[in-house]
Amino acid sequence: MADVIKTATRDAYGKALIELGHEDKNIIVMDSDLAEATRTGKFKKEFPDRFFDSGIAEADMMCIAAGLAATGHTVFASSFAMFAAGRAFEQIRNSIAYPNLNVKIGATHAGISVGEDGASHQCCEDIALMRSIPNMVILNPADDIEARLCVLAAAKHDGPVYMRFGRLAVPRVFDENYNFEIGKGNVLVDGTDVTIIATGLMVNEALIAAENLKADGISARVVNMATIKPIDSDIIVDSVKKTGAVVTAEEHNIIGGLGSAVAEVVCEKCPAPVLRVGVEDVFGRSGPAVELLHIYGLDAAHIEEKAKEAIKLK
Repeated sequence: MADVIKTATRDAYGKALIELGHEDKNIIVMDSDLAEATRTGKFKKEFPDRFFDSGIAEADMMCIAAGLAATGHTVFASSFAMFAAGRAFEQIRNSIAYPNLNVKIGATHAGISVGEDGASHQCCEDIALMRSIPNMVILNPADDIEARLCVLAAAKHDGPVYMRFGRLAVPRVFDENYNFEIGKGNVLVDGTDVTIIATGLMVNEALIAAENLKADGISARVVNMATIKPIDSDIIVDSVKKTGAVVTAEEHNIIGGLGSAVAEVVCEKCPAPVLRVGVEDVFGRSGPAVELLHIYGLDAAHIEEKAKEAIKLK
């Protein structure tokens, strides 16, 4: 069996920025003293005249990014998710989203998988925060292939985009022929008994869960939802019609993230059981990333358990 390719989505972010830098001289990249960790340092080495570091001043960085975007540039502003979405929320809302500027926020080190950095850095609230802002698009890729395509799509999108990347190296889900489109989910496995809608690193876990459920005679449909906002309501409705029950899976608080977005669509358009796999509205803690994912139920086993529960609720 071939070795499983594992790459952190933040690494794909850094490489995609260089690709964009060669294609478009209008691209500017900013960081807040974390260029090595966010991988924007690679862009700095390649294009030093188009890279700006605000220091540990994320709110200032967002305002400067807004100013540069107002002059016609496309700006990628980068930091850890905790600081990008949390510390600079007001500046993103008022200076970037309100005037609908071309600022693309590269938020790395999201979720529990930050690991040893602990609760202060494990941002599991960022999707909820960004979902509440008008004009904001939210992208959460499953692997390095999708992460690259998300960055390229964000550059072409007219308006602000929040991109969520991880620190942990994750298995590759897609191949080079994968086609990504903002606002569209895609079916990875078809099934008839239950739908698993997953985002980010939970997509691979959903695929494992579907395979394990098959051994129990359960046919699970797996949907990858890289775009959290705008949510693909069509694929959600179609999935409910085919399976009658839904489980969502995300490395985020179960409040305000993918689970909430899916539940809103289901409640309004096609009522059916929706169970959520995610961080159960608690803070994280320090520890090895993979172990923490299991401790917080962010794994295939927990998805399988919820899928069986959802089927019973039909």
